[in-house]
Amino acid sequence: MTLSRTRWIAAAGVVAVSLTLSACSAGGGGGAGAPSKAGSGAKDRKSIATVSQIAVGTKADSQGPAAPEPGAKKGGTVHMIGRDDFSHLDPQRIYLNYNANASLLFTRQLTGYKDTSGGKVLVGDLATDTGTTTDGGKTWSFTLKDGLSWQDGSSITSADIRHSFERSFADFITEGPTYAQTWLAGPDYRKAYPGPYKGKHLKAIKTPDDKTIIFTLKEAHPDFNFTVAMTGYGAVPKAHDTAGKYDKKPFSSGPYEIVSHVTDKSMTLRRNPHWDPATDPIRNAYPDSWEMEFGVQALQSTDRFIADTGSDKTAMSLSNGVASERVQSTLSDAALMKRSIQGLTPFTTFYNINTKRITDVKVRQALVKAFPLQQIRQVEGGPTVGDFASTVMSPTVSGYTAFDLYGKKTKPQGDPEGAKALLEQAGKVGQKVVYAYNQTPTQEKVTVAIKTALEKAGFTVVAKPLNATTYYDATGKVDNPYDLYWGGWAADWPTGSTAIQPLFDGRQIADGASNYAHFNDAAVNQAIDAANAVKDPVEAGKAWAAVDRQIMQAAPIIPEFYSRTFGLYGSGLGGVRLDPLQGEASPLNVYVK
Repeated sequence: MTLSRTRWIAAAGVVAVSLTLSACSAGGGGGAGAPSKAGSGAKDRKSIATVSQIAVGTKADSQGPAAPEPGAKKGGTVHMIGRDDFSHLDPQRIYLNYNANASLLFTRQLTGYKDTSGGKVLVGDLATDTGTTTDGGKTWSFTLKDGLSWQDGSSITSADIRHSFERSFADFITEGPTYAQTWLAGPDYRKAYPGPYKGKHLKAIKTPDDKTIIFTLKEAHPDFNFTVAMTGYGAVPKAHDTAGKYDKKPFSSGPYEIVSHVTDKSMTLRRNPHWDPATDPIRNAYPDSWEMEFGVQALQSTDRFIADTGSDKTAMSLSNGVASERVQSTLSDAALMKRSIQGLTPFTTFYNINTKRITDVKVRQALVKAFPLQQIRQVEGGPTVGDFASTVMSPTVSGYTAFDLYGKKTKPQGDPEGAKALLEQAGKVGQKVVYAYNQTPTQEKVTVAIKTALEKAGFTVVAKPLNATTYYDATGKVDNPYDLYWGGWAADWPTGSTAIQPLFDGRQIADGASNYAHFNDAAVNQAIDAANAVKDPVEAGKAWAAVDRQIMQAAPIIPEFYSRTFGLYGSGLGGVRLDPLQGEASPLNVYVK
């Protein structure tokens, strides 16, 4: 999930998935950086969250309504404040966790994640269960629940679900996940099938009746039921699909519908009267409405939460963390800490090195060595932001193995002498680096720290500010004019395949795709294929750890932090807690006191 993502272990042939997230005393935040993809905002927010297991639930687990939140009541308006508007609302174009998290309010998938006292459980969302397969995961069948309706009261049918998957093949869908497309039609899936808009259906998807949908994959994928939980495979009605314009106002299958949306300013949601809670084991939908306000910087939102007056008493943020300027005072205020959310998220943040432009591996290695992780973390709020990273995979991913090829744990402030020695070996002292960044107050300070450290190591840095809302669209272009830019990623479910392949498989390079470093290494591609072929989950973890090391030797990214999260919310709200899969505050159990 980007990169934040949302958006975690699906071992072949098993029904229980373990994912351990270490609890922590404070979480990372400060609103520094763009939202991450998956997925999707690597820097977002309950009181310390720990996921111990993701199990595959039963048909009974998949029945609604969702488990009630203690003390909750219906009614009222929740005010959501954040820095950025949602870059996409069309589910097939969503891979950022910020977008995916909000979309839970109005978009449903075949499967999804239910909160239980024992942790997260994969359950049927639109489907009656998590799907069935009788051939090891090559053929999957799902049956839709009774009583499912769109916001106009029309029935959600298997034809709508087929259409939702088919439209992910269309040429205007470039930002979302590609697992299902590739598994259904092969690596060159767009050549195999152009999408549904010329009247043709994908032969690999069958709908024998209005309730049943059958997927036939090219190869067995026992984790396909986790794949279809992604927002990128959310439901879109064929009758109301406006293709490229659908991004402006999606049609609701969830508990709320969009009433108005003023780009970069506000969005209002109200109840969808045709959503039936008896069909939904995931969403509680206590508020009558949501008022969302965009353009609020982290310091502004933090001060508003601290003041706790007026409508801010019933406010929360999906993405804005405690501003770096207020971290220490917040940590020392017992009253404020009672309405905080904090914890380790599944995201690793990093800086992409555009390997199409920076082709010399020694120059890339020099960038890693020179990078000022310590200074960046201090600007963004200190250790609450996260732990220094040195690998691609997060400690939350199966098979994670710690290593530090560039001494970032021992010299997190950067090693200018070591970096300059590499530049001298490459004959590239004075190498120009175009650094693109979100133009926010915090990132302006981060940029100064980066520029100072890299120039000390022998680089020439040109800083280019970008609009936060379109940041990923700009850096996601294959021929973008930037050499270095921030990102973050969480495994779409906690295996090495979803932590590594979307980011570093050179055969998946395209505008808007997740390989933001545009990294294409034949040996790494081959190693990815070999790791994917390992069926034993323990051995697969070891194989992905080896790929992680191989990638870092080529240095297409500069690992930054294993991200933590720390945020506040208004005293008039209950049920606010961190979703450890999205790495953000969850909107699903929130209520107005």
